[in-house]
Amino acid sequence: MRRSPARKPPLRTRAMRRSLRGLPAGLHDVAHEPGLVVPAADGSPLLTDHYFPVADGDFPTLLIRSPYGRGFPWAPMYGMLFAEQGFHVVLQSCRGTGGSGGEFHLWRNEPADGQATVAWLRRQPWFSGVLGTIGPSYLGYVQWALALDPPPELRAMVIQVGMHDPHRFFHPTDAFSLENALVVAVGLTRHHLGIPAFLRSALRLHRHLGKVTRTLPLAESYVPALGGRVPFLDGAMAHPDPQDPYWDGADIGAAADTLTVPTSLITGLHDVHLGQTLRQYGRLRRAGCETALLVGPWTHNSALQQGWPEVFAESLAWLRAHLCDDRSGLRRTRVRVHMGGRQTWHDLPDWPPATTGHRRYLGSDGTLDSRAPEGTTPTPLLSFRYDPADPTPSVGGPLLSNKAGPQDNSALEARDDVLTFTTEPLAAPVRVLGAVRVELRVTTDTGHADVFARLCDVDERNRSVNVCDGLRRLQPDDGTPAAVTVPLGSTAHCFPAGHRIRLQISGGAHPRFARNTGTGEPSATATRLAPAVVSLHHPSVLVLPTAEAPV
Repeated sequence: MRRSPARKPPLRTRAMRRSLRGLPAGLHDVAHEPGLVVPAADGSPLLTDHYFPVADGDFPTLLIRSPYGRGFPWAPMYGMLFAEQGFHVVLQSCRGTGGSGGEFHLWRNEPADGQATVAWLRRQPWFSGVLGTIGPSYLGYVQWALALDPPPELRAMVIQVGMHDPHRFFHPTDAFSLENALVVAVGLTRHHLGIPAFLRSALRLHRHLGKVTRTLPLAESYVPALGGRVPFLDGAMAHPDPQDPYWDGADIGAAADTLTVPTSLITGLHDVHLGQTLRQYGRLRRAGCETALLVGPWTHNSALQQGWPEVFAESLAWLRAHLCDDRSGLRRTRVRVHMGGRQTWHDLPDWPPATTGHRRYLGSDGTLDSRAPEGTTPTPLLSFRYDPADPTPSVGGPLLSNKAGPQDNSALEARDDVLTFTTEPLAAPVRVLGAVRVELRVTTDTGHADVFARLCDVDERNRSVNVCDGLRRLQPDDGTPAAVTVPLGSTAHCFPAGHRIRLQISGGAHPRFARNTGTGEPSATATRLAPAVVSLHHPSVLVLPTAEAPV
């Protein structure tokens, strides 16, 4: 086994670390062993960098396994920062990435390769037998993979904006997550080759995105934008059903059902993995596992950018508590959530907190009213025409681009294919905490359509800002209004007095979601477009989980 001599981390890595602001001072100088070779489960070489404090004594180890290479941002933000604080940091490229041997697969190899890496750690003279894991996004997925059979040395995990179910990423609703899937394809195929290669590919996708997402069939149109076929993207498009054998072994969320390893979960209100993180939290709580939840005002990307001081502090406190027996940095409550609208942090005993489901009924005049309409028989409400040749665009929300998060929806709401329902100005603040949903009565003229619903906060200047949203694919109907529930995800948001609550209803959010072509053909191979008229009927209602007392 080849060992590289210890040395200072590269100058570029040290310079990037010095550029990070709002972080605690380092406790130790850092040394670096690059390019260690660790055997994977099948013997493939996994290239690994080792960062460690220059000091005498035993230090716990953090394992970070990444398909995105071992350079920026992992080297300065994880290798340097945590080694400065008194940890050995083992930063490894997953199989088939970053110079590691073998072939990358989106989920098949991670459990066995994680175990093989821990077996290698046991043979290292500096390994004290105390192990933690940390990392965001897919680096969270590999932590859940190790937790399927947690080694006895594993004492803590920190999963930042992480997922446990790839299918739910590609198909978070009944429609394919088109834009985010394309961005992830660029990241997983190019980031580990270095920042220049990644940036070139990202710019190429940006140039081609409009054409790619409007050209049919989707399974062929993406190829020029990504420079070739991407097997996991083809598979995800072709297999929308989570029960399809293609996805066997992909969802590893069951690891949380029996886990005893203390686990910190960090996410954002506009993170693409918010829903998965909240499900992880619920499963860990039911299992009796020690866990903590931090939900910030972040998107998937901004959690590691603007949110990094809070994310780093939360992560470091958790690791020190469980790897170093120093609990002084832990907060007193299990949950900490940022309240949108008010822009304040709140400590809660659990999630979701106790709330009341307040119902706001959709009116034919575009109102949202707490009074239910008279009668119980569905009656016509309003209609819109969705044309997939001119699809309703997506604005903000849980995206992987710099256009993610809260955005002004005013231009979107001026379109003829977007219905809005709005309250009167609020006499008192309304605090929404938990899962939002809308219960609709719907018919279509063709039987093939989607319903996209979005909750917005409208201020005194009539600026309408998105809070949370969701999409459901409608099933062919017989002309009788069908009851359809659209989950809008979870949020923590205070609508101030004087603001108005608004609900949008439309036929999609493109290119965030692949458009419903209106023909019933599979989205990956559809070649025809047909418009659809979607009609809403009374009673349709928005249900808000509302906290009566100030949080």
